[in-house]
Amino acid sequence: MGVSIVRLGTARQAGEGLRIGTVRRPPRGVPKSEFATQDWYDVWYPNLAPSAETMKQGQSVETDKDWAAFSKKYRAEMNEPDASRDLDLLAALSHQTNFAMGCYCENEARCHRSLLRDLLKERGAEIT
Repeated sequence: MGVSIVRLGTARQAGEGLRIGTVRRPPRGVPKSEFATQDWYDVWYPNLAPSAETMKQGQSVETDKDWAAFSKKYRAEMNEPDASRDLDLLAALSHQTNFAMGCYCENEARCHRSLLRDLLKERGAEIT
């Protein structure tokens, strides 16, 4: 059992389970009816995406200092009560079923999904 952190739009792994899109916006030019069949996501869950303002900050990251500032701001958003409860729930579910979460970014090291991985680990999630 466990949660996989993936790049949305990539081929699914065997046994991956439900794919959750933790992105601010759906993929452009893709009909909603094809999100799952094109390996984007099964469920859109923008609650765990950076806010619009924070997302803009993340897209402009060029240095380690920029990344640290983005990380701090995103982590603060995820410490808000609703987001924190969402993360707690997903961490608990990772011990009962397989599912995947992700974003579109090519470079995971500079994507909020790397921070989601850490936040889930901190809550005891089983990461695959």
